[in-house]
Amino acid sequence: MKKTQLTIKEQHIYQALRQTMEKYAPLSEQTWQAFTTITRIKKFAKASALVRLGEIPTSYHYIYQGLVRGFTCNDKGVQYNKKFFSEGMFPGAMTALLTNSPSILALETIEETELVEINFNGFRHLLLEKDDLKLFQIHYLEQNWLLDKDQREIEIVQQDATMRYRQFLQQHPELIERIPQYHIASHLGITPTQLSRIRKNFPIDQPM
Repeated sequence: MKKTQLTIKEQHIYQALRQTMEKYAPLSEQTWQAFTTITRIKKFAKASALVRLGEIPTSYHYIYQGLVRGFTCNDKGVQYNKKFFSEGMFPGAMTALLTNSPSILALETIEETELVEINFNGFRHLLLEKDDLKLFQIHYLEQNWLLDKDQREIEIVQQDATMRYRQFLQQHPELIERIPQYHIASHLGITPTQLSRIRKNFPIDQPM
């Protein structure tokens, strides 16, 4: 999609996106212009689905403003919040995108959310052409998927629920008031009642 006559707000959104991407690797102007042609700005109300369970997705996203949860569901219909995505992050059902298969990860907004939708096939084609975009992809994946995944798996195995909650407070202090407690409980693998008991030891939800 050719980007012409952008509003001031749209310019700010794309500027924020470029700044976020260039934290991982600098992009040439040519690469950036090519990248913007496979994107579009969208706005979603609270509790809107970006990707539904079983859907074959075609895009991933960059969050300019808002909050998204990524969750799975077991055969009894119980949801588990795998990850929360806030401003500056790139939520996507990556396994489904890479395999072109129905997604086992759903993405849903927790707040009204404004984002940039990025066409996945278009992005993959650009990766073949643009070395600077390859560097961005490598550095982003290393930091946000491989390292974070290892840390999360260690926390689940080695830490009890109280320690996991303490870790969550330390890592996401800005999200405590934005995420409903039952979503946090699901993320920690405990019930809302258990979380309520744990929080009694944290009279003020601040990192310790």
